[in-house]
Amino acid sequence: MQRIKEVIVVEGRYDKNTLSQAVDAVILETSGFGIFNDGAKRALLKTLAETRGLIVLTDSDAAGFLIRNHIRGCVDPRLLKHAYIPDIPGKEKRKSAPSKEGKLGVEGMRPEILLEALRRAGATFDEEPEEERDAPITKADLYARGLSGREGSREKRLALLKKLNLPERMSADAMLDVLNALMSREEFYRLDL
Repeated sequence: MQRIKEVIVVEGRYDKNTLSQAVDAVILETSGFGIFNDGAKRALLKTLAETRGLIVLTDSDAAGFLIRNHIRGCVDPRLLKHAYIPDIPGKEKRKSAPSKEGKLGVEGMRPEILLEALRRAGATFDEEPEEERDAPITKADLYARGLSGREGSREKRLALLKKLNLPERMSADAMLDVLNALMSREEFYRLDL
């Protein structure tokens, strides 16, 4: 599995599931057109772009390009990379009919096609051996800092999300992904909670 430095933005959960089988990266969903009305998610994308860089990987249909262009208007273009999948006719296995344009989306792509699209976009592949990487922030770390599984954890999590200018509706798992994108484990333990 290839590890990628940048945060990858996809349209939905099925795209995220497919991509997560090919790469080890922080992958965020736009919830389709939901990004248009979600100021907190747009702010999160800006923050992550400044910290790690963003790769936009949407479907090659009209909807995918609308979402891609919306992100382009919200985030500094110098911090964006765009990965494009080829136009391949067909339908995803879970769907009963092909899409309006009859093309496969990100969820229908084979892993090697997705990796090639990311390479062409200029993704930063991390070749560092696993043992040399910093240990990631884990659920156990969230528990140790009182951010999960304890009385008052929810309030403490909300305070941290607010302090980091992150959406309050973010789940603990999503918060964990974002924390790992924004800081090292050592920095996490230095945070004033």
